[in-house]
Amino acid sequence: MNEPININAASFEKAVLQSPVPVLVDFWAPWCGPCRMIAPALHEIASESAGRFRIVKVNVDDEPALAQRFAIRGIPALLFFSGGELRHQIAGAVPKKAIVEQLEALTAPAVTS
Repeated sequence: MNEPININAASFEKAVLQSPVPVLVDFWAPWCGPCRMIAPALHEIASESAGRFRIVKVNVDDEPALAQRFAIRGIPALLFFSGGELRHQIAGAVPKKAIVEQLEALTAPAVTS
């Protein structure tokens, strides 16, 4: 079963920027109520993803430099990466459906005309 992975500044490059699949980075803190509210949904998404994408968590109290690097001003902050690039951001607690829709958009093949 896949679960969200706790990462730090040292593992960010490999876990996120070099990932072969899209990655959702959850910037959170243990004292944050909305962060705790969305945590079960993120666990469900990770376990249901079948390896199509990866969910990682960054504790902003433990990793302030990473939070600063991405100008995180409020948590939870969900950053969506694909191909090593930041593609989308969502601030605050959002429904599981909104998170899944954004991840699905990252896994969809590009349409060329």
